[in-house]
Amino acid sequence: MTDIHTIQNYFFIGIAGDGMSAIAQYLRGIGKNVSGSDRQFSSENKSYRQKQLEKEGIKCFPQDTSGFYDEIELVVVSSAIESSVSEYQFAIQKNISIVMRSDLLAAIGETKRTIAVGGTSGKSTVSAMIYHIMNFAGTEPSLITGAGLIDLQIHGKIGNAVAGKGDFLIIEADESDGSLVKYSPHIGIILNIDKDHKEISELKQLFKTFAVNSENLIVNNDSENCKSLSVRKKNNFGFSRSSGFRISNFKQVGFEIIFTINGIDFKMPQIGKHNAENAAAAVAACSLAGIPEETSADALKSYRGIFRRHQIIEDKDGITLIDDYAHNPAKLAASIRACQFHARRLIVWFQPHGFTPTKFLKNEFVKEISNALRDEDEIWMSEIYYAGGTVNRNITSDELIQEIRQKGKKAFFIKDREFFPFKIKNELKYGDVILLTGARDPSLKNFAEFVKEKFFSK
Repeated sequence: MTDIHTIQNYFFIGIAGDGMSAIAQYLRGIGKNVSGSDRQFSSENKSYRQKQLEKEGIKCFPQDTSGFYDEIELVVVSSAIESSVSEYQFAIQKNISIVMRSDLLAAIGETKRTIAVGGTSGKSTVSAMIYHIMNFAGTEPSLITGAGLIDLQIHGKIGNAVAGKGDFLIIEADESDGSLVKYSPHIGIILNIDKDHKEISELKQLFKTFAVNSENLIVNNDSENCKSLSVRKKNNFGFSRSSGFRISNFKQVGFEIIFTINGIDFKMPQIGKHNAENAAAAVAACSLAGIPEETSADALKSYRGIFRRHQIIEDKDGITLIDDYAHNPAKLAASIRACQFHARRLIVWFQPHGFTPTKFLKNEFVKEISNALRDEDEIWMSEIYYAGGTVNRNITSDELIQEIRQKGKKAFFIKDREFFPFKIKNELKYGDVILLTGARDPSLKNFAEFVKEKFFSK
């Protein structure tokens, strides 16, 4: 395993990615020399992400080998970086050690009392909630996650990493690339297991290994797929409605949720029952770490959420625009239902990402979206996001739309997303909510601002 104590100089290929940038910032935060490249970087017109990383003391370069220097000891890559990339080949030619992002994260995890959050949905949110509670409690935790915390972003940071002085480190344990089996955390959490990237049977095998590797385990006892993985541990907590940290008296009022966990009242400026369940998992983890549940309740009153998770972009003249990261069937259905509490009519725009995952999950998308939409709601889809590389483009968003329409729902295909606001602007009425959803595409934030401008500018 990589020894981060002895290695001082790191180079990240594809450093702008959420997972890569988080580890890079953490290493810089503990005093390492960190540099990296990305295909979106240039020397002249610097992207916002590039400027953010450089502000943290991380040197950024175009992806053309210009950033390599003699002192580099370790090159970090993710599963998204193909071995044919010129810098990957350059590192091999120079005999520089190469490590996968997940292996480096596992090595970092060995240096702390790590809380690893796993599950096919909610990992970033629960990681952020745990960090918020522990930070509120004064434990000065560290964080390496996928999505930026709004509390950190308001200070100009990416917001997905903190190098704290305390003993605890909170990380996401990713199942999509199988890397969660590499972690042996002090506390392991399994939130849910739904078909996403892999079949259920394959996912359960991965999570079973993760459960065994965890010193202490917290599982969702409402999920058959999760609770069947429960193993004997010194501390084996459940969360959600059926056992352990129970949720009761759930209510959503506007953009606020109110609920009770084990007799203690909670109030959060968030939406959706799934966020109450996320909170239950976070409270269980913090309790296991020695933080009283009453402290967690006080902390979550000020939890402002994470980037693109039901982020309110505008709420004006009775019309609300929300941006969300939902991208798999279960997440999309949960996001739709959360917004329906506030909506006379919900208009959903969704951009699927990746031709292979969209084809793999086609039936689940059709089923979950159709079941979640009310008769008055609408779903609009633009074409599938293409991130580059070699891929078989053997499906379109319109195929999903046609099948959803066959189930009696209002479903529309709009190939070019730029036309979406113009198609619906004149139909908007008081009480409508527009929900924008999608993942992986770094331009989605800008698209949300574009829609806001078209809807709300005079």
